[in-house]
Amino acid sequence: MTTPLRVLLVDDHEVVRSGVAALLKATDDIVVAGEAGTVQGAVEEADRVRPDVVVMDVRLADGSGIEATREIRARRPQTQVLMLTSFADDEALFASIMAGASGYVLKQVRSGELLRAIRAVGAGQSLLDPAVTKAVLDRLRKGKHLMRDEKLARLSPQEERILTLIAEGKTNREVGEELHLAEKTVKNYVSSILSKLEVARRAEAAAYLARHTTTPGS
Repeated sequence: MTTPLRVLLVDDHEVVRSGVAALLKATDDIVVAGEAGTVQGAVEEADRVRPDVVVMDVRLADGSGIEATREIRARRPQTQVLMLTSFADDEALFASIMAGASGYVLKQVRSGELLRAIRAVGAGQSLLDPAVTKAVLDRLRKGKHLMRDEKLARLSPQEERILTLIAEGKTNREVGEELHLAEKTVKNYVSSILSKLEVARRAEAAAYLARHTTTPGS
């Protein structure tokens, strides 16, 4: 029998926390390990209960859930964070990814989809709500005009092409097929890209590119 996922709920609205907690308590494979309503409370409770997954509101009474995410991930890299928010805000999406969040879903999500999201993040998968990421991809597809940025300037033209394809959600194999490269070669390029951008994960690299991309006329 597998060990249940331990989940920490962080939201400054007690009604929201209670609703999500009731949903999770009705499952066999997820347990509510703790609850918090502030940035400081979230960090302290994560230290105390050592959750597998934190369901984190983006906006908290004393600050940002993104700030709490960064602190929790720095202290416990094995803890995954799923951002839960009322607003489809692509800047918050970028910031969440850069802070180390593995998922980002809207509060309007159906209960079954929220459970699937928690399980997916708990299993180590990256999960981003398609409705939220559409704006990011639209910005990349309309025309890639990079702002002057010291780290992006380190990339070779080939690395820039590969990063753009990664940002569109393509796997190493799909990138290789498109650019006629071996999958292992693409993997080496990706390692180099992550190193030059000083990020740890593909999702962070994609978010970095999107933040430094403007569309014509914008």
